[in-house]
Amino acid sequence: MSVPEKDVAPAGEEIHLPGGSLQPLGLAVGLTLAIVGVTTSMTLVFVGLALSVAMLYGWIRDARREYRELPAEHDH
Repeated sequence: MSVPEKDVAPAGEEIHLPGGSLQPLGLAVGLTLAIVGVTTSMTLVFVGLALSVAMLYGWIRDARREYRELPAEHDH
């Protein structure tokens, strides 16, 4: 009985891993502030939403930049 071959990257091919980022943590903090602010202070809601939007914008911007920097022969 033969074992089916797996799709494995050729030896020496670079594997792309995104860099570390604090943006997911910032987004979580912003959403938490906004949710807590609903019960305590509208100011906290606006601060939390502003932080969330800023973190989400930066995260998407960085992801798009990394995507554009992938090699042309990369399957995307």
